[in-house]
Amino acid sequence: MYLQSAAGGSPVSLFFFLAIFAVMYFFFLRPQVKKQKAQDQFVSEIKGGNTIVTSSGIIGKISKVEKNSITIITDNKTHLQVLHSAISKELTENYLKAKNPVSK
Repeated sequence: MYLQSAAGGSPVSLFFFLAIFAVMYFFFLRPQVKKQKAQDQFVSEIKGGNTIVTSSGIIGKISKVEKNSITIITDNKTHLQVLHSAISKELTENYLKAKNPVSK
């Protein structure tokens, strides 16, 4: 009976391992990094008067931008203070598209 040693890998198994890593990188890691960079840029560019949507679905207009938080107005007298990380680029863009559809 022939037994192969687990320690002695063949070039095919090394290639297979590298191919799996490449697939994981291009289909999972790289898109997430690009999405996170776009989210960070969106949050860094917000200013007073912009309408935003939080990750929990709260819609409001920014009244004050601070170092770690943002104050939004959701109603005439309702002010909420949320963290920068609570603002969702994706939800904000979808809300603004639905609110102002482009007519052709």
